[in-house]
Amino acid sequence: MATLDPGDLARWEADVVLADGGTVHVRPIRHDDGPRIADLSNRLSEESRYLRFFSPMRTLPPALLEHFVNVDYLDRMALVAILGDDIIGVARYDALPDDRTQAEVAFTVDDIHQGRGVATVLLEHLAAVAADRGLTRFVADTLPGNDKMLGLFRSAGFADAREFAGGIVRVTFPISATPTSIQAVHERERHAAAASVRRLVQPHSVAVIGASRRAQAVGHEVFRNLLRSDFAGPVYPVNPAAVSVASVHAYPSVGDIPDAVDLAVIVVPAADVSAVVDQCGAKGVSGLVIMSEGFADAGPDGAAAQHALVARARAQGMRILGPNSMGVANTASDVRLNATLARELPSPGRVGFMAQSGALGVAILGEARRRGIGLSSFVSAGNKADVSSNDVIQYWDDDPDTDVVLLYLESFGNPRTFARVARRLSARKAIVAVKGARSAAGRLVSGTPWTVPSGSDSVVDALFRHTGVIRVDTLSQLFDVASVLSTQPLPAGRRVGIVANAGGTGALVADACETRASRCRRWGRQRPAPSGRCSDPSPPSPTR
Repeated sequence: MATLDPGDLARWEADVVLADGGTVHVRPIRHDDGPRIADLSNRLSEESRYLRFFSPMRTLPPALLEHFVNVDYLDRMALVAILGDDIIGVARYDALPDDRTQAEVAFTVDDIHQGRGVATVLLEHLAAVAADRGLTRFVADTLPGNDKMLGLFRSAGFADAREFAGGIVRVTFPISATPTSIQAVHERERHAAAASVRRLVQPHSVAVIGASRRAQAVGHEVFRNLLRSDFAGPVYPVNPAAVSVASVHAYPSVGDIPDAVDLAVIVVPAADVSAVVDQCGAKGVSGLVIMSEGFADAGPDGAAAQHALVARARAQGMRILGPNSMGVANTASDVRLNATLARELPSPGRVGFMAQSGALGVAILGEARRRGIGLSSFVSAGNKADVSSNDVIQYWDDDPDTDVVLLYLESFGNPRTFARVARRLSARKAIVAVKGARSAAGRLVSGTPWTVPSGSDSVVDALFRHTGVIRVDTLSQLFDVASVLSTQPLPAGRRVGIVANAGGTGALVADACETRASRCRRWGRQRPAPSGRCSDPSPPSPTR
């Protein structure tokens, strides 16, 4: 039997965000997965078993189970989706004996996890593996009533052909990437990223793990600020050494809280964070805001611990904001979340703000409040170990309460993704950004290990220009531009009327408008987009 080296199999492993914002780990099946595959089969409903096996078998026969877990990873391949210790989904292909460019494909997803996009994710990944192995087409046999399976292939962007014979629907489709399938992947990723951030900024309940009784301690202040903001849901302090915090009954661990917990704000020493993450996973917490320091901000050993922490959280279905985050806030009347160190938030408004620096967070919120700039939501990304600016931008893209997006960035996790998502957003909503740590001295001070290398500031400038991001140099300028954009909507078209109290100023404005229009024409666009920017990356940054 042909086999592949472990390195080849490892490249098909990935942590994936599902449609509801939760995460699973996808990897090739292993021989020792037999007991977990059997457990998955035993958890399936009678209907799911019948749709998968065309018979109501209650348990998998040993020979069939052995066949499922023993694959050659070439002509026979299977991927599993893992959540915690359980396999919750399997996708497999078996090359057809008479045409090894085609393979029969089949899926199984745990009933309680159906509808989360597990099968879609597995299909995308399985198609990538199959194409790498030289296959060109998938074939699937399914029952006519299996609407979920029949809809799966087209929702993934594959153009399928269907035949009905002998009570079975045979679906065939090419697996090579097409513009339609690529767009479907991008759309799935966009909605999944938005859903994962929504878990952080729109929770129904919050636990502060490390809520101290000591005034001015970080955990104490965050808990008090949640109470002061009149958060719409319950807030639970977790402190094993306290009976109560701020006159609210405290719990020894998050697992002792009798009700569901959506968001956990973790404020414990770095050495204790991993154990707390496991407790949150066992509790079923949806998202984590880790304020604790001592990870990538503390050097190589901390960076390794941070990497392991993210893997630990994702394996249990959770995403992390931070570590070294200053928290999150949402001013919506039905949320009223202030899980930050800022005692008072700015008034509600239509500006979303993401700051990578945790230390700047309180100052940023204070300045926005002083200037009267209303915020819809605030996110402090900290070390950006997991949730990044790309994820938050995609949340604001879908957020009807946000019209203007402000960014303070020191690094880019994935510039290509940033270019794609920012270009999409800037066509409808203004994005204003400050890029910190631009100089060698700035990078030394920031200590951020993912900062863009020295000498590449021109690349960042081109990236912003290409994506329609308005770049400013200081936070003061950021708020100046935000003040204008938050009170003056973007023009709907290219028609400009000039009212001036002097001929000279009117002439200057007219010249600026004409210059901008001529540049757009020069770069192949007959008129500017509604956002006021040219689509080509060559023109200078837009002025609004």
